Amino acid sequence: MTGSRLADSTSPYLRSHAGNPVDWWPWSEQAFAEAARRDVPVLISIGYATCHWCHVMARESFSDPEVAAQLAAGFVAIKVDREEHPDVDAAYLAAASAFTPSLGWPLTVFTTPAGAAFYAGTYFPPRPVPGVPAFREVLDAITDAWTQRRDDVEQTASTLVAALTADRPVAEKSGLSAEALEAAVADLAAAEDREFGGFGTAPKFPTTPVLAFLLEQGGEPARALAERTLSRMAASPLRDAVEGGFFRYAVQRDWSEPHYERMLTDNAQLLACYAAIGDAATASGIAGFLLDRLRVSGGFASGQDSESELDGVRNEGGYYALDAAARATQPPPPLDGKVLTGLNGLAIGALADAGVRFARDDWIAAAREAADAVLAVHGSAAPLRRASLDGRPSDAVATLEDYGGLAGGLARLALATGEPRYAVIARDLVEACDQGDDVAAPSGPDPVLAARGLSLPPEIADGATPSGRALLADAALLLAALGGDDRHRRIAERAIAPALTHASGQPLSFGGALGVAVRLGRAVAQLVVVGPGDSPLAALARGWGGPDRILALVTDEQAAAFAADGFELFAARVSREGRDTAYLCEHFVCDLPLTDAAALADRLGV
Repeated sequence: MTGSRLADSTSPYLRSHAGNPVDWWPWSEQAFAEAARRDVPVLISIGYATCHWCHVMARESFSDPEVAAQLAAGFVAIKVDREEHPDVDAAYLAAASAFTPSLGWPLTVFTTPAGAAFYAGTYFPPRPVPGVPAFREVLDAITDAWTQRRDDVEQTASTLVAALTADRPVAEKSGLSAEALEAAVADLAAAEDREFGGFGTAPKFPTTPVLAFLLEQGGEPARALAERTLSRMAASPLRDAVEGGFFRYAVQRDWSEPHYERMLTDNAQLLACYAAIGDAATASGIAGFLLDRLRVSGGFASGQDSESELDGVRNEGGYYALDAAARATQPPPPLDGKVLTGLNGLAIGALADAGVRFARDDWIAAAREAADAVLAVHGSAAPLRRASLDGRPSDAVATLEDYGGLAGGLARLALATGEPRYAVIARDLVEACDQGDDVAAPSGPDPVLAARGLSLPPEIADGATPSGRALLADAALLLAALGGDDRHRRIAERAIAPALTHASGQPLSFGGALGVAVRLGRAVAQLVVVGPGDSPLAALARGWGGPDRILALVTDEQAAAFAADGFELFAARVSREGRDTAYLCEHFVCDLPLTDAAALADRLGV
């Protein structure tokens, strides 16, 4: 069928392979059933639409009729979008780590018809290079092993499955001491590249969850470390000076030679970070990129490709070397128009917070528009849909990242708009993940993985975004600060408990959990301003907001509506004589209301 099974996919990445001569199957029970019927191994090729080396392998190998014929003769070939099926990606990344230390995408995994991996790698070239065999040589070796040494293959596969799915001890730690958090900051400071900013040498990634943790921690040296890194990134080639968005990573330690894909993951989180430090210019550029380039009818697209057609020739990064006038004459790199629930939640929350900070009602309106679109297509209650394309939902199951990311974004949007309905939905989503002694996505694991006994527990470490556990904990803590319900705090504690055993010793991998741990260990600061919102007092309040603070600017009617929906922070919060009135609270215990900006400034210490 030469890829025609992919033509109607909700993944642009899969659609891009529909014209290959390879007889691709999507991730499905039917594909494994076909492998069992034919008694052949399975090739699982995992990537995503803006992955440069995925494109390269597609051109070099998957467009080659001879490779396609070899695959058709001896394999069932499955193509997976890692963003659409993150659980599948995580399971096979874990398996691949047994065969190669260089994990990445495209991820190339060979399994039995039962889905158990017995060999894996990443990009394989069409011709051998030192240390890396050609892709066709790999296919020959796999076929030989499958036909001549089947017992060895199946023993490797069964041993690996047993190791990956073994029961893990239940973590009980629900917080970190101030000393442990300070030690994590010290470790990050030791890893800082003091010349160019960021952590380590090359390649250099934004490691945005870590920057968010440092801002949550605050004070010296944490905030200074985050601000140095953010400042150097903003002035570096990692940032597109024309359109404002940040690229995925840089090949060199001075942030030069970017890999030119621009992802929603990085830019949503970086918008939140630059808003938190008050960098209006950089935040405005990122917001502009989100609204001008990534906004689609169903929310925000997952990313923009690194390659484009310049004057009819496919070019890696060439579009980004052009100035604004020259770009206007060229088609922009294509979008991965797939809308992902959790990542849209991150963008919604970042736009909402930045909109409040910089008094940009247009950003808040864009966040509301995206939220309404996602809720309409992906659902407003469990079970959520994970992904959609052009308003058509995927059959991929929603993950903990989706529930936590969307809930956190909606809670922030509720504060920015004064509309409690978003907070009510966020509360329902968080509570749907409460399993009593742990948290889990109510959608359940990926059913094809589960049928093969390959489901893994939710990841505890961060990737490009905080783990699903950290995102759910973040949303739960935010709701606890609005509603006063200890249940939400307990959900947050249970969600990150498995990560905290490792987090303080490996801070680069656990920024999301560390940020939650900071908030768990502190009294929450809450500022509610009730009134028209147009006074110097309200302007002062906008500048006070931050990652570890709860800020709400609402009318009297909105405060009453929040209180009626069970959010205790707003109970009895009313304006005085029609003027903006500030209530500064700590754990729901509030000072006397203030209507004078100078008095509030003195109370806030600003």
